[in-house]
Amino acid sequence: MSALMPAISKTGNILKSFMNLRASLQVARVRPFTSSIKENSSRYDDLKKESDPDMPLEDIKNPFEKEKIKCILCEHNIRVDYKNVRLLSQFVSRYTGRIYGRHITRLCKAQQERVEKEIWKAQQAGLMGGYTRDLAYANDPQLFNPDQPIRPHRF
Repeated sequence: MSALMPAISKTGNILKSFMNLRASLQVARVRPFTSSIKENSSRYDDLKKESDPDMPLEDIKNPFEKEKIKCILCEHNIRVDYKNVRLLSQFVSRYTGRIYGRHITRLCKAQQERVEKEIWKAQQAGLMGGYTRDLAYANDPQLFNPDQPIRPHRF
């Protein structure tokens, strides 16, 4: 029995040291970022300084992200009207008289529908030709380049 006592006490010491080690590990455990940390708090700044410098920063925008194309009529708040034939003629092909599609004009869906409706009104009122564009507007600056559409077209 006396021979077992040192082994038991040795086992008890190992168990105590294991428990102490376990307790110290629980205190030193690093918690992940949570939503409770406010970005303007000093704790956030301290954690940000301690973070790994090799990890990517979340504050930087994606440099490969394409810039969103804005509708030119919405951007400049231009109101389309059937009496403004000079503006409407920009959206009609010089050679065929066809209305350019959205992939060429880069208009939003609502403005494209409004332009098509106003072109139809202008043609019905006799202000605009159905098959050809008026030569007086041939040298106007282009709002878009029909030769560089967003997606390829058949003409």
